[in-house]
Amino acid sequence: MVDPGVGIRSGVVGRGFAVATARAEAVCFPVPPAVSLEPRPRPAHVPLAPAQERMWQAAAHGCSADWNVARALRIRGAGVDVTALRGALELVVERHEPLRTRYPVTEHGPVQQVLDVSEVVLDIAVRPVGRDALDAEIADLAARPFDLTRDPPLRARVFVLGPDDVVLALVVHHISVDGRSMTPLTRDLVTAYLACHTGTPPRWEPLPVTYTDYTLWKHAQLGEFTDEWSRATHQLRYWANALAGRPALLEFPVRQRSMSASDPAAGALIPVAFDAATHAGLLRLAQDRRASLFMVLQAAFAVTVGAFARCADVTVATAVSGRDHRLLDDLVGNFSDDVLMRVRLDRAADVDELIDQVRRVALAAYAHPDTPNPRLKRCLPQDAALPLFQATLVLQKSTRAEPTGAQAFSVTEVPTGVIRAKHDLEFGLTAHYENHGAPAGVDGAFLYPLARFDPATAARFVDRFRAVVALLADGYRGPLPPLLATTGRRAPSPRRALRALA
Repeated sequence: MVDPGVGIRSGVVGRGFAVATARAEAVCFPVPPAVSLEPRPRPAHVPLAPAQERMWQAAAHGCSADWNVARALRIRGAGVDVTALRGALELVVERHEPLRTRYPVTEHGPVQQVLDVSEVVLDIAVRPVGRDALDAEIADLAARPFDLTRDPPLRARVFVLGPDDVVLALVVHHISVDGRSMTPLTRDLVTAYLACHTGTPPRWEPLPVTYTDYTLWKHAQLGEFTDEWSRATHQLRYWANALAGRPALLEFPVRQRSMSASDPAAGALIPVAFDAATHAGLLRLAQDRRASLFMVLQAAFAVTVGAFARCADVTVATAVSGRDHRLLDDLVGNFSDDVLMRVRLDRAADVDELIDQVRRVALAAYAHPDTPNPRLKRCLPQDAALPLFQATLVLQKSTRAEPTGAQAFSVTEVPTGVIRAKHDLEFGLTAHYENHGAPAGVDGAFLYPLARFDPATAARFVDRFRAVVALLADGYRGPLPPLLATTGRRAPSPRRALRALA
């Protein structure tokens, strides 16, 4: 049997992994039996889903509040019914089990414990507040940690700005929700509000499966790490080999005088935007290399990170949605997780080779998305206190807002002002398209921790990324050194960049 705890030494895979890899070269992996996603009998102990393990470990080490997800919805219209809004929240919590799940430790390890509706005591309060005090109230609500072993992972405040104007602030721990959960959560909340306002049951379709069903299905798919032929062990083996010998830590130009570490996750944002012409140029490059827009942007990001760290071997990351079945679309829960991409800039002679490498690495990462970070750390020789990655880029495609179905009031999302930086360098980008599919630009923000970087250093990183992206969009396909040397707020032409390098 392979011991999944065996690590890597001196860039060589540990003995158990090496033996299993040699066997795999001569013997095909058995095809696992098909597992259907469907309602299942519930065992006495429901384990964490793979995507939940990292959040649970962080909370256990005192970093629970760093994973709080804050959202604020402004509801305006004639006679906003605050009582109905509170009732709607209770109905949504009843509908979506993760919103009433706690995560205690048992003799079987941490488990999911779904509370019966009658046991749930929601932390909901209604409070009048002035507009100038709203941001501070939301920040205070988001800063308080959850005790995941005891409390439901949701708290809410209804801030009354006026008789026809309220803000519903929701704070949910990431262990129970992800970014794509906001669409069904908001839609169901509006449906429930309309029902409570009129005194009728909410008219929504029953959910085909629950998050518990998903968890059991996922574990049945992956199998056990103690089985050397299981999908779980196969994925762990892939990552242990892919990351062998990489630098354990990238050295960035951090603050000379570190700020107070009282809140190391306090962050700041720098807006980023690329116009439609740049977007179109990136798409042309992606199409030519049989890649995606994300892969081209990730290549530009890897170049920028490598130049920033003065390292040709960089590991960057992105998030995968994890909703790989249509029955999961309408569920609230945490399905997303990070996957790593190790990019060797020294093994790419030019832009084409770099994008080809990123495409291969990204596709391999997408095929191995289910290895929890805490378990992977135990298989690597690096200090467990070091992060698996320091830089991440996430690209999503803009979606049209769904109509609320109500004419008497409007629901809009408002900024919370809560900025938490869990990684050194993080881009969150959105690609926009016209109705007929033409590129309309890419925008978003760069997020960084104030304890690590001063604003001028962060701005230089963003400027470098902008310049690299502009060169790629402008058609540059040559060697990488001009990209690594690119600086400044305005991107130089490829010819000028080459002259500057010489």
